[in-house]
Order: sequence, then C-alpha cells, then structure tokens
Amino acid sequence: MSDTPVAEMSFEQAMAELEQVVGRLERGDVALDESITLYERGAALKKRCEAKLKEAEEKVAAITLDGEGQPTGTTEVEGL
Repeated sequence: MSDTPVAEMSFEQAMAELEQVVGRLERGDVALDESITLYERGAALKKRCEAKLKEAEEKVAAITLDGEGQPTGTTEVEGL
C-alpha cells in the first residue's frame, strides 16, 4: 500500500491501489485487524475514485458543441 494520502491521489493511483486492496482481501490470507484496515483504506480509495469520475463527468458535460458536433468551448457548470 502507498503512503500517499488518498486525497492527493490521481484517479489512476487510487484505482491501482484499490485493485491491490481488493486482491489482498479476496485472497483471505490477512489477519482480521489487517482486513479491517484494508477495508477502510479501500473505502477511502473508492470514494476518491468516485469523486474524480464525477469531476471528469462534469467537465465533459460542460463542453459545448456547434451544429456540426465540433467543440466550441465550455459552459459554466455550477460547482466547477
């Protein structure tokens, strides 16, 4: 596991670590206390991934297209 705070991770970093956490939990070869710690870290990583995806979705939704489907700029989206 990374020592990087979850709040500072990119989507890709958080997703890669989340996959590692899930893999360790699925193997079932960790002690109960460590499983709980991994689960907590996994929950934080999942939340980070969801937030980054929502942010990207909002940016994509803000792109405006002309009549031919070409990007013409962005519209203001509340919260961005």
